[in-house]
This record gives sequence, structure tokens and C-alpha cells, in this order.
Amino acid sequence: MNSSYRAMQVVRAGVLELVQRPTPVPAPGEALIAVEACGVCGADAGDIERFDPALVPPRVPGHEIVGRIAALGAGASRWKIGQRVGIGRLGGHCGECVPCRQGCFELCEKQPIVGATCDGGYAEAMLAQQSGLVAIPDELDAVAAAPLLCAGIATFNGLRKSGATAGDVVAVHGIGGLGHLALQYARRMGFKVVAVGRGADLTDDARRLGAHVYVDASVEDPAAVLQRLGGARAIVATSTDAAAVSGLFAGLAPQGRLVLLGVAKEPLRIAAGAMIRGERSIVGSITGTPYDIERALDFSVLVDARPLVETMPLERANEAYARMKSGAARFRVVLTM
Repeated sequence: MNSSYRAMQVVRAGVLELVQRPTPVPAPGEALIAVEACGVCGADAGDIERFDPALVPPRVPGHEIVGRIAALGAGASRWKIGQRVGIGRLGGHCGECVPCRQGCFELCEKQPIVGATCDGGYAEAMLAQQSGLVAIPDELDAVAAAPLLCAGIATFNGLRKSGATAGDVVAVHGIGGLGHLALQYARRMGFKVVAVGRGADLTDDARRLGAHVYVDASVEDPAAVLQRLGGARAIVATSTDAAAVSGLFAGLAPQGRLVLLGVAKEPLRIAAGAMIRGERSIVGSITGTPYDIERALDFSVLVDARPLVETMPLERANEAYARMKSGAARFRVVLTM
């Protein structure tokens, strides 16, 4: 690599600045990645808006990263120079904490959070822990693969944890960056897919992406529609609207499961009786381990599921972030280097 690289760093709350940085040398257990693409995710908002003036140099956000290994620190065994790799939100497990010893690597208490506690991929280069790296299939180009490292694995794992089996009614709430992937995966997993959004303008998109039924929550009660269909075995909630998500709970079938992917600011309001009488449950689902991500990537190739993306060059990261935040993107924005 060159002796320096370009990066977009947070210079004040909500504002990114293009800078030139010296190219680092990977320490033991690290890899230097020449970044090719980085998705712009809703979770980036917290990293970009929470500017820390004490942090020197300022943080580089971004956690849907695809590139090639340019250099390796000591201790590499699985990875090779030039190999195509990615890294998502979880930056690599420690292997020593209690969750790691239990095999729950995604819950590691010491792992870096990419773009938040360590620099991310709004840059031409970045350092990553080797334990967090993901192999990228040849069939996926960098732009298509990038959103799958967060939005893709979040929805893929959410559906796998839903308890639903082929033929069951599964609802996806929120037809955006996560939801548009959840619809594709759910259809290809053999579920009867119900998309829940707001506005008639989403009808065609929802059906094209895999929904058998589209419910416009601005004119219909989604829970009532789901009950007319026999109740949902699972509802995957990608939205951060706590009131709307709470209202969906009544649409679950007995022993149905509400899977939370979106982080709402307000608490959910769920009647305990509805949970107890129908043995219904609520579960949260984090993104996943590197192994989980590789399974999601392989499944995406197998069933031809792909994110719908808009691309912008690195130097337009402020514009890309604003477009993502406004909800105008259809459906993901990816920065290219």
C-alpha cells in the first residue's frame, strides 16, 4: 500500500472531514485491510453524532467493510495477503471472557465495536483484529457484499432464531435497509411472508422483494391482518418505533415469537397476559459471529439474494450519511474507494 491513505473522520457532531493519514503497520493479531467498499448503516448515526473531542485522532466510522488484506501482523494462520475479507460491527472476540468460553463469541465482553470503539471503514485502509475477519465469496462483489456484513447477518440470524419453519406465516416490520433483505431471506427460507410498512408506495417494492402480502400500517391494523391469516409464527421487527412494534405483538400466533432487531429509544409496552396465555415470547438478536456472517454470505449466493444499493465515492460520505438518515435511500448506500 501507499504510505498514506484517505479517511473520513468525525470532526464534530454529525460532520465528517476528508483527511490523509499515515498507513499503519498491523500489530500481532491484526490485519491491514485495503478497503474497497463500506456500507452506510443506521447504526453509524450514533458513532457520527456522538463526537468525542478528547479522541485523537478523531474516530473513523463505518462497519460494513469489504477489502483485501494488505499486511498481516504476527500470529496469522488462516489469512493470506491479498485475500478478500470483510468485517462487520463486531470486531473480533477475545476468546477469554465468560461468553467466549461458553462459545457465545458474538456476546464477547471485550471485542471492539467497529466504527465506535475502533476506527472503521469510511477510509481507504483500516486495521482489524484477525478474529473478526470474514471470507468473502468470489460470487459477491465488494458493493453487494458490504451491506450483508451487518444488515444481512442481522436479518438472516433474526429469521434463524425466530422458531419459524417452512410454510409458517412470518412478518417483517419495516421495509428499509434491513427489511428489504429480511423479505428476500424469508421468502427463500420457505415462509409465507407478510411485509408491514407505512404507505401504499411500498407495495410494489415489498412484493418484488418477496412478500406474499403487504400491509400498509397507515390504513390497516397489522396485528388484525396477521390474525386473519392465522397468526404469525414470527415477527421480525427492524423498526425503532416502539409503539408500532408493541402493537404488532397481538398479531402473533400461540407460541409465536417477536424478534427485535431495531433498537428503540422507548420501552415496549406488552401485556403480560398475552405472553402468558399464548406462551408468546420476545427475543433480541445481535448481528452474529464471523462464522455466522460467512453462512449468511453463502446463503445469499445460493439463493441469489442481494441488497439494493446506491453507491457514492468516499469523499461524499457526508451526503451518503444524510441520505441514509433521511430514509430516502433505496435501500442501502455504499461508499466506494
